Amino acid sequence: MRWIDLLRMSSGNLKRRKLRTFLTILGVVIGTASIVVMISLGLGMQEQMYREVEQSGGMTNLTVTGKQEGGSMYVSFGGSSDQEEANKYITDDVIKELKQLAHVKQADPILDVSAIALKGKYMGYIQLRGMSQEALKAQKIQLAAGGRLPDPKSANMELVFGNGVLTSFSEKSTGKGYWETGQLPDIDLSKDQMFLILDQDGYYQSQNKSMGMGGSEGGSEAGGTQTSNKPPKKYVVKASGVVEGDIDSYNANFYYVYCDLDKLKDLLKKEFRGRVIPGQPSTKSGKPYKDFVYTSANVQAEDMDDVDALSTTIRNMGFQVTTNAEYMESMKKQFAMIQAVLGGIGAVSLFVAAIGIANTMMMSIYERTKEIGVIKVLGCGLKNIKQMFLLEAAFIGFIGGVVGNLLSFLLSFVINILTKNSGTMGVEGNISYIPPWLVLASMAFAVFVGMAAGYFPALRAMRLSPLAAIHNE
Repeated sequence: MRWIDLLRMSSGNLKRRKLRTFLTILGVVIGTASIVVMISLGLGMQEQMYREVEQSGGMTNLTVTGKQEGGSMYVSFGGSSDQEEANKYITDDVIKELKQLAHVKQADPILDVSAIALKGKYMGYIQLRGMSQEALKAQKIQLAAGGRLPDPKSANMELVFGNGVLTSFSEKSTGKGYWETGQLPDIDLSKDQMFLILDQDGYYQSQNKSMGMGGSEGGSEAGGTQTSNKPPKKYVVKASGVVEGDIDSYNANFYYVYCDLDKLKDLLKKEFRGRVIPGQPSTKSGKPYKDFVYTSANVQAEDMDDVDALSTTIRNMGFQVTTNAEYMESMKKQFAMIQAVLGGIGAVSLFVAAIGIANTMMMSIYERTKEIGVIKVLGCGLKNIKQMFLLEAAFIGFIGGVVGNLLSFLLSFVINILTKNSGTMGVEGNISYIPPWLVLASMAFAVFVGMAAGYFPALRAMRLSPLAAIHNE
């Protein structure tokens, strides 16, 4: 019997019992859609992780942290908690030493400073991150239209605001911000100028004095940082760019305010002249430390294969090192478990559908016993009979797989729309992601399940006695 005849007979048999065929296919549709949507959620989280890693320098990036003032530990994602505490500060000499290491492509210092931003009736606590022009370019920060990186030659300090910085502002009078009121402050980060205050303690003391609350003059704060008798200077700053996205689009740059490193250092030295800069170490006598100390350093390896050896070398120098490669490795294991669980939940539906296919094929054999006997008497081979029933089962799996994938795309679209409209934090892009390989794999799996479910009914059809089948009423 030719394949075209087998296809014609198989499709004709399915059309003969339309309602039963429809209900059987419906089971496959639900099972396929369940598996695809469940796995797509895990893949969506994995894509989010890849974006975060890319925004943090890629797989060749190493974050080096040194000894921190006051014993505080700088935490970078993907960090290992079992590392020994760093015993050396990161200074300009250390940066030079890192650049001279074998397989190092680039090494740049990072300086994180807490500051206060003032705009009209609003006040915001912001995290300034000073970086060199080369390091900022290496970050590959996606800026909104019209934005650019800070110009170090600008008269006033230029800033790149993270797309979530607005949530850090609140009204001075009430202290309420976005998280309390649900309303963003009336500030246009891309256009409005604002005042930047680096000496937070001095600002609070001046505020207390203006309200008649007094306060010690010429005192010192915890950690040996002396306060000034005069109110802190307010530096006029403006934005050179804003990170692309709104407050519902979380990314690695969400809360940071980037600026030129040298410009930030100059302002800090000017503001705290003769005093210890907050976050900087001091001598035993309370004097400023001889070298400027950075919060961390970004090191780029020449190749991904050099990351492990380079990480070990830097740790032996007395620093802590975290790498995106370590983070990726640990997260991949977690996502593999998540996808296995989600896929398993969806597979239960497809298993139930397989039982439905087996039941349909068995019923078809009982209804077509005489037809099978006639086909055998006419000389049709046992192999052809087996192929005919397997084709019917494969048709059910194929049609169910196609419709199931169309349904999964619709469900994925709805899920992504709902998560965006509900303002789900921590999600950038789509939470459900269906790659082409998942569509093909689910289709193949649906056809396989259909044929597997129809295998034993096909064997039963082969074993029917022709004479008994013809005489069957």
